[in-house]
Amino acid sequence: MSEARRARVWVSQPLFDDVVAQLGEHFELATTERVTAWSPAALAAQLASLDGALITLNERVGAAEIAAAPQLRAIANVGVGYNNLDIDALSAAGILASNTPDVLTETTADLGFALLMATARRITESERWLRDGQWGQWSFKTMLGADIHGSTLGILGMGRIGQGIARRGAHGFGMRVLYHNRSRLPAATEQALGAQYVDFDTLLAQSDHLVLVLPYSKDSHHIIDAAALGKMRATATLVNIARGGIVDELALADALANGRLAGAGLDVYEGEPRVRPELLALRNVVLTPHIGSASLATRRAMVQLAVDNLIAALGKGPQAGRPPSALNAYAIAAAKHGGAIVGARKIVSTKR
Repeated sequence: MSEARRARVWVSQPLFDDVVAQLGEHFELATTERVTAWSPAALAAQLASLDGALITLNERVGAAEIAAAPQLRAIANVGVGYNNLDIDALSAAGILASNTPDVLTETTADLGFALLMATARRITESERWLRDGQWGQWSFKTMLGADIHGSTLGILGMGRIGQGIARRGAHGFGMRVLYHNRSRLPAATEQALGAQYVDFDTLLAQSDHLVLVLPYSKDSHHIIDAAALGKMRATATLVNIARGGIVDELALADALANGRLAGAGLDVYEGEPRVRPELLALRNVVLTPHIGSASLATRRAMVQLAVDNLIAALGKGPQAGRPPSALNAYAIAAAKHGGAIVGARKIVSTKR
């Protein structure tokens, strides 16, 4: 790239103009005026002449998009999850990818606990019942839900957000907290959280309220299937704030419809933004449109971190060359010094 030419960057969706404008201080900046559903071909065309892009979880960048963008050097993803990115392909191409962890931890934990409470106490179901004019049919057993205080909270996935859920349950509601994770937390952390490590089957069997916070991968795909649901208590509730593909949604809908599970609270869906009609038809499921991080302060912080990542990845700003939350910096650096294994692929060189 000639020194006379400023690097070109693009922002895929309308975000916070004042935050995004910081990119224009360093680069030639193009933005998107309206919320846009980018087709693969349209996205590839947008990326074709760029040095960097700031994208959201709605844009999927894989081998085809990378092949169409020979100048691309950095992708900044707004979100902690990044299953919309082919990290192996990005690493093999020498494209630095980043995400926005940490800044959304507490806000997402808030939403997870809000779904737990709304599901256990049948909040949205009660509101619909009231709005439908059925209060005149009240009886002593109307809208009986499940207690939260003193119950058993199960957490599958004990990263930052899972630990936030645990703190709220143990310290805020006096819950017994069980968790299962790929690796056990240090004893001091367990003690501080008031959490007990158990195996997967025990977690399913003993949880009154089970919250899913684990990353999505081929190993976690449909980990909550008909067999797993069958090990849960019929009085239990399930909350998913992780990724939709972790749950077999047809099996979940069947369990909810047939009394094998009391309720569910879902913020994520396997085919989002499409939601299965089997779930939409149920009254005992609380549905929100992937709003885990949707507070004003947190969404601004996420965009700011993505902007900082992109500026640094393209060699500008106080952290030049050191993005705060790079995903594949080690793989790219290792590839430049004789090869590295990323996923199942050996990287022996980078093209940019």
